[in-house]
Amino acid sequence: MKLSGSISAALLMSALLIALPGCQKQEGPAEKAGKEIDKTVEKAGQQVEKAGDAIQDAAKGDKK
Repeated sequence: MKLSGSISAALLMSALLIALPGCQKQEGPAEKAGKEIDKTVEKAGQQVEKAGDAIQDAAKGDKK
């Protein structure tokens, strides 16, 4: 009885592990493009922040 329970549990776990990759969501082209846009906007924001800091430093008379 104990052996058959272990075998059943092992078969169930194997079936779940095999089926799991089929449930994963695949990214479409729109989602990939959206992620690229997010990265680009983030980089642009960082550049604007650096430019703002440079303008403030120039207004104070600091040089970098």
